[in-house]
Amino acid sequence: MNEITHLTAIEANFDGLVGPTHHYAGLAQGNRASARNAAQRSNPREAALQGLAKMRALADLGLAQGVLPPQERPHLPTLRAQGYRGRDAYVLDHVRRDDPDLLLAVGSASSMWAANAATVSPSADTADGRVHFTSANLVSHRHRAIEAATTARVLAKLFADPELFVHHGPLPAMPATADEGAANHMRLCSDVGEAGLEVFVYGRDAKDPIDVVADDADPDAAPVAPARQARGAGEAIARRHRLRPARVAHLRQAPSAIAAGAFHNDVVAVAHRGLLLHHEHAFMDLEALRTQAGKALGPEFRPRFVEVRDKQLSLDDAVASYLFNSQIVDVPGRGMWLICAQECREMTRAWNLIQEWIADPTLPIRGVEVFDLRQSMRNGGGPACLRLRVVLTPQQQAAVHAPCWITPERHGQLVDWVRRHYRDRLVPADLADPQLLDESRTALDRLTQLLGLGSLYEFQR
Repeated sequence: MNEITHLTAIEANFDGLVGPTHHYAGLAQGNRASARNAAQRSNPREAALQGLAKMRALADLGLAQGVLPPQERPHLPTLRAQGYRGRDAYVLDHVRRDDPDLLLAVGSASSMWAANAATVSPSADTADGRVHFTSANLVSHRHRAIEAATTARVLAKLFADPELFVHHGPLPAMPATADEGAANHMRLCSDVGEAGLEVFVYGRDAKDPIDVVADDADPDAAPVAPARQARGAGEAIARRHRLRPARVAHLRQAPSAIAAGAFHNDVVAVAHRGLLLHHEHAFMDLEALRTQAGKALGPEFRPRFVEVRDKQLSLDDAVASYLFNSQIVDVPGRGMWLICAQECREMTRAWNLIQEWIADPTLPIRGVEVFDLRQSMRNGGGPACLRLRVVLTPQQQAAVHAPCWITPERHGQLVDWVRRHYRDRLVPADLADPQLLDESRTALDRLTQLLGLGSLYEFQR
């Protein structure tokens, strides 16, 4: 086991850039925001600009901030693989008439939620001292499962040095290894550069049905929402990433949390270094995690588990506000800050909790930044959904594909790119428009030139 301490390591955030086909189709079962806003008109331009504003603001705070490109949508290769033939315009029209739900799926811009892109283990945790990536298979929904291959290709381009980075393809696309990426992965440590305890949160075990029930105590209740993350996925990733067994924990998410709309763990819990903020109904056995953390990281490690009681903030309100989908970041010279959505400020109970945390001298949170991410939030994705965390040593940071770091210049270029290529209104029916396909491909072709990514997409090959 590698025990090297990288005290100068930093935690970088790589946010997914919203794609030109961003729309509301209600595709994600168990995601209340997605279902509530289905068929409404979206604004892809505003969505992308909101995401870029967050990236620029975090970079301006002194954080290492990168960008991940959107994927090709509508995804014609998926349609052709299912037997649709002919010119692109004919295929789109045929699918529109034959299977409109399939058209919605292949047009989804859901790769914007980079927390689902992969699970990442830093070099301080791995036996070979390299950063390991496993791209998520996202097998629970067809609109997300088609992301896996391109995500793996993108990550391999951004983190290309085989001496520093290891890339594992998606796990087998089967229920026993259903994997939704870093949205169900937490890490506890004293410092991001030190060896930590990697926590894999899961919704079901190998013998469990895919669906979960609304009442933890009533196994005969009708299924209401899918448990997307399988314990087998976390077990496989821990082996792939060569993690020390004593520094791996598997924590079960409460079925009631999933039924309430916490389709991923990051809707009801967020961790950073030694701090874990969570709802009281987030997990089945949190005390076991506390015990394991003490054994794995030693008696000097004193984590703070801050539980929000239901009487302080109901599970429904936690899901509606996305309080726990906030990011916790280390702002240079200013301590830990919370990065939250505008919905947190608009919900009195959630905002009061944030103010209490900041005022509590026993907690490390020192400030808060609020962002308007409504275009993403209406589809069920907040600040933490949009980013993939990657802990990097200075050597590893220097090896990252440089054009994907957000700088003032790069931000300005991307804003200009969005304004030039994105529509300001879109309804699901527009996905059958061949002109939208041409617009999207033109935009992505220009983006790969801007970011120096080469022929990334199938239509470029």
